[in-house]
Amino acid sequence: MIPIPLLEQPFKDREEVKAEIGKCDLMASILSIAALVFAALGVISDGFDIPLGLEPMIWLLLAIVAGLGAIMPHMKSTVAKHLYGIESEIKKQE
Repeated sequence: MIPIPLLEQPFKDREEVKAEIGKCDLMASILSIAALVFAALGVISDGFDIPLGLEPMIWLLLAIVAGLGAIMPHMKSTVAKHLYGIESEIKKQE
């Protein structure tokens, strides 16, 4: 049996939190831009009645999937920033 590492483990230190925030922000940005590009391709394809590799409905469905996929990195980044801020406030009070 192959051991499966836990993907959701607690952060070890502040630098790991900063790195995770950066990775999540990058992934969320890429997926958000992909969603906008897919939506634009769907609208252009439907407006000009030209299939740009895929049918217009497929481009719009891809935009929806990419947009929904961007939610998780945005949420994880927001939670990490919130926890990082709480930790900073606690350290200031000490």
